Amino acid sequence: MTESPQPKSPQPKPGVLQIHAYKAGESTIPGKTRVIKLASNESPFGPSPRAVDAARGAVEHLELYPDGSSLALRTAIGAAYGLDPALIVAGTGSEQILNLLAQCYAGPGDEVIQTEFGFLVYSIATHAVGADLVVAKDRDYRVDVDAVLAAVSDKTRLVFLANPNNPTGTMLPASEIRRLREGLPGGVLLVIDAAYAEYVTDPAYSAGHELVCEAIQSGADNVVVAHTFSKIYGLASQRLGWCFAPASVVDALNRVRTVFNVSTIAQAAGIAALQDKEHVEHSRQHNARWLEEMTAALTGMGLRVPPAAGNFLLVEFPPRAGQTGGDQAAAADQHFRGDGIIVRPVGVYGLAHCLRITIGTDAQNEAVIDSLQRFMAG
Repeated sequence: MTESPQPKSPQPKPGVLQIHAYKAGESTIPGKTRVIKLASNESPFGPSPRAVDAARGAVEHLELYPDGSSLALRTAIGAAYGLDPALIVAGTGSEQILNLLAQCYAGPGDEVIQTEFGFLVYSIATHAVGADLVVAKDRDYRVDVDAVLAAVSDKTRLVFLANPNNPTGTMLPASEIRRLREGLPGGVLLVIDAAYAEYVTDPAYSAGHELVCEAIQSGADNVVVAHTFSKIYGLASQRLGWCFAPASVVDALNRVRTVFNVSTIAQAAGIAALQDKEHVEHSRQHNARWLEEMTAALTGMGLRVPPAAGNFLLVEFPPRAGQTGGDQAAAADQHFRGDGIIVRPVGVYGLAHCLRITIGTDAQNEAVIDSLQRFMAG
């Protein structure tokens, strides 16, 4: 019997080598001392002043370990969203929650479904645990529930679904999310990533908390809703997220998460951010107004913008002058950079003909419109 040759050095698990490392949005442009950064869907208004004050106060006790259960934070989240704190798990950003769910519920030989233009973290979380990724095709930049259901097999363990979706910005109404949940087998965990939920103003939308409750009542325990403080609450640097889940899922997550996964500063800032409802509402209304105005301005230039529900727009560039849409998007990106504006190319999602642009301040949004008008006229 021939023995397999031993490797000369330690080797990572096969799934790890399938991962394409996540590349964050750029923050600087060589030769530019001041830039407008609209590449990472950050809040143009930053955190609530209350959150800043709370964070400063927490700095006074850096020698102490944080509350490992994040009880005060979970209680504040429960009060703000009308949820049971016992069914909430806090994480180092919602990214940690997503990775922990994959760690708990999938592994080699299992399948995880994500949509065609789903957030890149889903594939990273899937491959990191050695599971196989199955991609359900979207339809016109929207999640196709029928395609997701058709992709389910007896190996399916998780379905990752962002609503609103990043990077397309589109959303599914609550009725479609319900149809998806009802069509999934009880043993498949539906993970609804609601990172941008707080921006949505469409009455047909729901983050999905009621589906978690219904799953619990039916004994299926197969729905989780994940949230983040990085977007409307403006706490991206603090890496703070959470999920609402059935007790059995909460128990599994708490068994594998690190003991002190959320810092004292992040917990304090999160609690204070939840209490400043005026700051949140101001951000929501500003965003809603500019989604409408930016969409009108860009479509008026001959660009296509799918209906957006988050705090960003996906902008599709048509071919022209013998160039492809991808050529046009790349040229527009370079034109923006020349004007000191950083947006997000999304070729890694298979959308080389598009750019993603975060909604900024009034002045920043006006600068984007002006820059694009000059580009399209050139």
